[in-house]
Amino acid sequence: MTEQAPDASLFPRDALIISAATTGSWPTKAQNPNVPTTPEEIAQAAVACGEAGAAIVHIHVRDDVEKVTCDPARYARVRELVEAAGSDVVINMSTGGGAGTSGDEERMAPVALSPEIASFDCGSLNFGERVFVNSPSFLRELAVRMKQHGVKPEIECFEPGHVWNALRLIDEGLLEPPFWFQFVLGVRGGSPPEVKQLLHLVEMLPAGAHWSVCGIGRAQLPLGMAAMAMGGHVRTGLEDNIWYRKGELAQSNAQLVARVARIAAELGRPLATPEQVRALLGLRGAGAGRSAPAATAPV
Repeated sequence: MTEQAPDASLFPRDALIISAATTGSWPTKAQNPNVPTTPEEIAQAAVACGEAGAAIVHIHVRDDVEKVTCDPARYARVRELVEAAGSDVVINMSTGGGAGTSGDEERMAPVALSPEIASFDCGSLNFGERVFVNSPSFLRELAVRMKQHGVKPEIECFEPGHVWNALRLIDEGLLEPPFWFQFVLGVRGGSPPEVKQLLHLVEMLPAGAHWSVCGIGRAQLPLGMAAMAMGGHVRTGLEDNIWYRKGELAQSNAQLVARVARIAAELGRPLATPEQVRALLGLRGAGAGRSAPAATAPV
């Protein structure tokens, strides 16, 4: 039987997609004890974010000493626990590898698990005190592997040149519609977290592209509100911002998601469900075409 393609017309016109970035590569429990770092904690956070209104959960994993890792077994374990809890939230696995601390093959390893979405950092930049290298050859190979495994690239752009990179890859047929862009503003080395920067990036997009914004630190909420007003979508979570407000640490990822959901309701933006996101972005659906992890060691 032929698998039926998702129907984008099922996506409500004003619906808001909330993505929750639960862990990231760098926040630690020493900075905020509520940062989830074990597979069990990350999965619990993902489920709670889905219950609070997030349709997508962006996953990084850590090793036993809280250091970033690209271990497919840990990614697979998180997904297994989320699904076992009965959550249908869309899982978005990171290929960032700690922004300059992992090799290209390590970074691409989670793609073989066939997640519905995986991050696609669309260019190099200074990243704080590091250099985050995403060479043209790496991006082409990553795009090829994502296509082979049925993974939707989340095209992460930290500055306008990254959008231009994406347009070239689109012209080469390596990135295919429907396009899902994530604008990351406020990284030291990328575009500053300003609404005028967001406007410029949106103006560069190909027709029909879908987009979201991720503001770093205190820019998270203001840029999210701007995106909601502009008709875009929002990413929140402890990866990007460990604070709820000045001087007050966030209690959980779900707390940050719930705040965005409340503001969205005031703006008349109903929350998109995971199934509606699958229809809009043409995702394969949870469990379809899935590959087993390359490593099966206990985590």
